[in-house]
Amino acid sequence: MRRKLKLFGLLIGIFSLGIIIGVGVAKSNPSAAEYLFKFLRKVLGGGELPTGFKLFLLIFLNNTRVALIMAFGGLIFGVLPLMIMFFNGAVVGMVTYHVYSAGEPIRKVLLSIIPHGVLEIPALTIAGVGGINWFLELVTGEGDLQKRFRKGFKEMLKLLLVAVFLLFVAALVEAFITPKIAGIS
Repeated sequence: MRRKLKLFGLLIGIFSLGIIIGVGVAKSNPSAAEYLFKFLRKVLGGGELPTGFKLFLLIFLNNTRVALIMAFGGLIFGVLPLMIMFFNGAVVGMVTYHVYSAGEPIRKVLLSIIPHGVLEIPALTIAGVGGINWFLELVTGEGDLQKRFRKGFKEMLKLLLVAVFLLFVAALVEAFITPKIAGIS
């Protein structure tokens, strides 16, 4: 349990560092932040996001895919979850700063992130902890390789299930509550 808490803290720290660097990049190179913002809008349907259940499904399936990559990708020397958390943090930092610098009130910007983010970020972090912990169990665990693999896999699956449940709730919040709270519906 102690190792998992340390990993959780490490991943949150990496995400936070990503946010800081993302804001720094957006401040020093606004055109890069604008390009990223436009690119994300295009990827998400040209700026016209679905609403209601379709939006929920889009968010939930995308975030679950990321959680699966983090959980299983932990086997790649434990680095893939770290890279994903850093990248996601950088994207959040760049886009948040871009939207704010384009004139949106900071209150609205934060209200468009925080309600679902308080569930989504820990959920992805938990999936990453599962993946890194699985790798560490393989490397440092007790018993033969097969036993270490199974033990790490079972722990990862438990954490992944918790993460997917939290992502389900976060997607509901993001699709149905965040737009109303932030005034973007």
